Amino acid sequence: MKIVITGDTHIPGRGSKLPERLTAECRDADLIIHTGDFRSPAVLDELEQFAEVCGVYGNIDGEDIQARVPRRQLFEAGGLRIGLVHGHGEKKTTEQRAVEAFAEDDVDVIVFGHSHIPVVKYFKGMMLLNPGSPTDKRKLPYYSFIVLTIGEVVKADLVLFGDKG
Repeated sequence: MKIVITGDTHIPGRGSKLPERLTAECRDADLIIHTGDFRSPAVLDELEQFAEVCGVYGNIDGEDIQARVPRRQLFEAGGLRIGLVHGHGEKKTTEQRAVEAFAEDDVDVIVFGHSHIPVVKYFKGMMLLNPGSPTDKRKLPYYSFIVLTIGEVVKADLVLFGDKG
């Protein structure tokens, strides 16, 4: 199973469209996960043309997005229990808020966004994934997203690229 994980697209704003590097990976995805801050429902519409989308809303998403995706999701994909949340809030780090959001749940993977800082690591037996952003790298050198492959092995590949065109 191939899952493309993205988020913090901020379109329109930080970008005018999804980068080709991202959409090329979406073409054969079995599932797309978006960590929130779509900004426009057009982003969700475009991603849904490629595959099923599991998404959550972020702190900049309006009622149009909130009507279509929840604040937090817990679902199964490829035999893994996945918790999905944007990660915004007060106090603590984005990562700490994401972990706390699923403290009472049995999850294998926690996917979050908000910080625009890519993360691929394990914490207390859970895989933590933040795809960064394909359109707003802030002070980082690269735009990014993650390709999660679930098969005989589970592999999370962080995709870094320099041109969001």
